[in-house]
Amino acid sequence: MHKYMRILVFFDLPVKTKQERRRATQFRNFLLKDGYYMIQFSVYARLCNGTDMADIHRERLRANVPDDGSVRVLTITEKQYENVEILLGKKSKYEKPVQFETLSLF
Repeated sequence: MHKYMRILVFFDLPVKTKQERRRATQFRNFLLKDGYYMIQFSVYARLCNGTDMADIHRERLRANVPDDGSVRVLTITEKQYENVEILLGKKSKYEKPVQFETLSLF
């Protein structure tokens, strides 16, 4: 059975010049096209079906990181993600927990 994982990406990119804004936009667009959703400004997450898929997406992320700024990644299990405590606001439609299905053999 695969363990569902969430990849969390935290970033702070410079946006003072036109070129910096362009790179920041390109990075954000990469995240969206690669299946990430915005949790809040500069914090994105992606659901992965297992550690192998999480590894693949982390490598894709490394290949698309801009040259300047700060980008961090944290990979956690779906069970750990369920323990996120929201102090203000609400979960987005993408943050609903994954329903685990079990296979019964008779």
